[in-house]
Amino acid sequence: MLGALLVTIGPISMSIYTPAMPALVGAFGTTDAAIKLTLSLYFAGFSIAQLLAGPLSDAFGRRAATLVFVGIYMVGSLLSAFAPGIEWLLAGRLIQGIGASVGITVARAIVRDQFTGADASRIMNLIGIMIAIGPAIAPTVGGLALAAFGWRSVFFLLIGFGLLVCLSVLAFMRETGTPDRRRALPGPLLQAYGELVREPRFVSASLVLGGSIGALYAQATMLPFILIKLVGLSPTAFGLGMLMQSGSYFLGSVVLRMTAARLGGDGSVRVGLALLGLSGIMIALSVAFVAPSYLSIMGPVAFLAFGLAFLTPHMTTSGLFPFPHIAGSASAMMGFIQMGGGFTGGLMASLIGAPLLAFGTIIPAMALIAIISYLWFLRATRSAAVLPRSGLGE
Repeated sequence: MLGALLVTIGPISMSIYTPAMPALVGAFGTTDAAIKLTLSLYFAGFSIAQLLAGPLSDAFGRRAATLVFVGIYMVGSLLSAFAPGIEWLLAGRLIQGIGASVGITVARAIVRDQFTGADASRIMNLIGIMIAIGPAIAPTVGGLALAAFGWRSVFFLLIGFGLLVCLSVLAFMRETGTPDRRRALPGPLLQAYGELVREPRFVSASLVLGGSIGALYAQATMLPFILIKLVGLSPTAFGLGMLMQSGSYFLGSVVLRMTAARLGGDGSVRVGLALLGLSGIMIALSVAFVAPSYLSIMGPVAFLAFGLAFLTPHMTTSGLFPFPHIAGSASAMMGFIQMGGGFTGGLMASLIGAPLLAFGTIIPAMALIAIISYLWFLRATRSAAVLPRSGLGE
């Protein structure tokens, strides 16, 4: 339960904010591109800071690192809530992303500290079921708060959420790792990351997640402008409409829980990637040939979210499995690649400008990257299995 709460700090901070994005263009007298940049900077802070959050949790403990970074998150939320101009909002969202980075990093490390194999996949699936609830409700809550109290109220809600996380960590979190302060030194830190990037199974598994989950994050920079400005939904209706995405992820997690024993880890990933590829094709075709409507946009997104629920647990545990001694660093690097995909996709969307065109090209391309990376993962896994036997034969 605590792991699920930590993981949700990232997605909730993103999804509760999205209904307010079009309104912020007028509030700050700026452009769509500048407001999209607030989300891209959040991704940048989130992804880069994980490279520090993970090693610091290895060095000083999961609990201490969590409290420090959640404190940073609350500073960013306060700065965003009282931002007098777009520059301050950009800075606040960057700091908020830096603080939020600890959630998914520490949650995955806690799971790796205590579980492996099928047990780890089962726990990650259970966390997936629970975290679907927060991002499902967040856009609705954000839309209602925006309509009732204005855009600043969205950030006040995030300040309250940060306080809830801090109190929960103080009350319930016990240390699951073995802190080693030497891991905070530049030498061991670089050595740990060097070990990770030299392992093809880890890099390929992370790229599968970077393409798939990154696509989900990247489309968050496009959907508000498509559904609110082009389709004509109100911010509140947009928030309610995002239930299709989160509900599909929740449903996929439940179905996976019922079918995991029969499908196995690799079978679950293949089902997820097939749905991901199908969603990419549907998105490209709907943008090219269908006038934008709620169903033409969110229908393919629902397939993407459903597929993500199938592939995420096994790919996460497979990537982290070889690194129990640097679980925090491995979780951080995986999260960096994952969020880096969202940042890159969002940045490319800002450069393209037209949100519908960006949606129809970037999201299918990221789905394709995930599928190609999985083929690399299979090849790397087979090579790792063959090499020890070859050595013994010689």
